[in-house]
Amino acid sequence: MPSPEMREHIELFERRRVTRPATPPPIEELRANFLPAGKRYEIPDDVRVSAVSAAGVPAHWLDAPRTSPDRVLVYVHGGGFSLGSLDSHGELAARLGRASGTRVLFPEYRLVPEHPYPAAVEDIRAVWRWLREEQGVAANSIVLAGDSAGGNLIAALLLELRDAGAALPAAAVLLSPTLDMSASGASVTELDGQDAIFTAGMLRGVFAAYLNGADHRIPSASPLFGDPAGLPPLLIQVGTAELQLSDSEGFAAAARAAGVDVTLSLGEGLPHVYPSMRDTPEAAAATDEIAAFLRKHLG
Repeated sequence: MPSPEMREHIELFERRRVTRPATPPPIEELRANFLPAGKRYEIPDDVRVSAVSAAGVPAHWLDAPRTSPDRVLVYVHGGGFSLGSLDSHGELAARLGRASGTRVLFPEYRLVPEHPYPAAVEDIRAVWRWLREEQGVAANSIVLAGDSAGGNLIAALLLELRDAGAALPAAAVLLSPTLDMSASGASVTELDGQDAIFTAGMLRGVFAAYLNGADHRIPSASPLFGDPAGLPPLLIQVGTAELQLSDSEGFAAAARAAGVDVTLSLGEGLPHVYPSMRDTPEAAAATDEIAAFLRKHLG
């Protein structure tokens, strides 16, 4: 049962969903006003924010006090592949870095509609190579985390690295990840009308815009259709009231069957990317779970 604090977020999302205009505002306006948690959370003043170019991809280092400089959390934001930035996701990324004792690298990958698939995949690949080859960070000193579309891009990177026989990060965290661009999971149908944020039609529109005609079964677009064998330890957090629940359940089941160390954490009755909702007990518990998981696998 969602807490009273979480209910406030859910009710806000539901009001926004029913009052959403039939014709969306210009993309610039949507990006400027994007609040994935329903509220704006600022990066704390004690977190040092430094801009950097990671192989040509704009990015930011986020350094909270007393975090390890030689352990890196790469945080890849969500936003339907068309929205999202440091403004919308910086607080969550910084919070996870502080809790896990790592500095954070926050890439600003290219967005739809200007840059459809595979532009974002290419950017996250470039950031990984930059971190490994130019910054000299050992793979086992890197962990990955991302929400929604960001979870998609992380999973795609993991499959690519595994296929190439490259060193893998120590662990990865997927928050309500988008893993099935066919939108064929049972939850997409069964929970349509219960999700506080999305409808099935909205999801399909987002996916079509991202793919721009590409095959939705390509693992780099839909990691659910890839072979997860050999991936590093995974923590997947997802709400049971969100349309993409089947993405997480299916990927976790396949990974577990392939011998991957995977933890699927289900938030009963919770919405999409609930860890972003900082002022709720559910987000606090999710943050603690993520921190413990990352610390364990970083040693």
